[in-house]
Amino acid sequence: MNARIIGSLRHVAVCLCLFALSALFAPFALAKPTLITPSLSFGNETQTTIDVTVTAGTPYGAPYGFTLQWMTLADFQAHGFSSDLPFGCQASFAGPANNSRYVLAAGQSVTVTVGDFTVDNGFSTICQGPLVCGTTYVFRVFAHGGAAYNLSPKSDPLAAQDSTAPCSKSGTCTLSQGYWKNHPDDWPVTSLTLGNVLYTEADLLAILHTPVGGNGLISLAYQVIAAKLSIDAGSDPTPVAGVIPAADALIGNLLVPPIGGGFLDPSVTGTLTSALDDWITANDCSSDSTD
Repeated sequence: MNARIIGSLRHVAVCLCLFALSALFAPFALAKPTLITPSLSFGNETQTTIDVTVTAGTPYGAPYGFTLQWMTLADFQAHGFSSDLPFGCQASFAGPANNSRYVLAAGQSVTVTVGDFTVDNGFSTICQGPLVCGTTYVFRVFAHGGAAYNLSPKSDPLAAQDSTAPCSKSGTCTLSQGYWKNHPDDWPVTSLTLGNVLYTEADLLAILHTPVGGNGLISLAYQVIAAKLSIDAGSDPTPVAGVIPAADALIGNLLVPPIGGGFLDPSVTGTLTSALDDWITANDCSSDSTD
């Protein structure tokens, strides 16, 4: 075998050896560190908002921002943690956005107001509405991953709980279906009639915990339950004196899920549902305009 062939074989052998070594060590060379989970603290609780302070972990911080997730403690205990409607919520605070205030160095903090977020660069949410007064919430957070880091593990929701301020129940104000769903101890009665059917408190709570899923009967039942409980607790029924009988007449003998399989198209129930919701919202005990 001549020297030229021997040299070529040696060259091939060296290349193969280098390729094998690079393949062996490539996972270590390309591995990205995992970010440390941010910590949460709370303050300035009102009837509809909670200030949540997010502090980035050490040593990497949260260079790509973070996501905050929350739900009521009652829903968490009933369904487990969810970051999606109807039980859970989440908001994203992206660091890479222009002029974002959510690029956090190690140990750096930023405060956001859940229930009344500031809409700024990097912020987005599926839940912009207010929180429910007198309600305990659980929160979960994780730092976003990116080109240089893996996202952090999610925090333990049971380790991050806080409550909104108690509801004011003076005068004849109303309380929403969200409040009644999470405060069964405050119910003034133990049963209600929806349409022509009498439901126990357990039945009514099951209805309030059932997703609407495009069924107008369920969304109407939510508002009828809230309206009737508010009236039984002392709210003035005069503004909805004609709406509630009309809603009961429409429901009739239908059994509301999950107690039964009743269904109404939302186009049929929408006007009555909105009328009750508008009355409850306008007179809500958590509103600053309500005595």
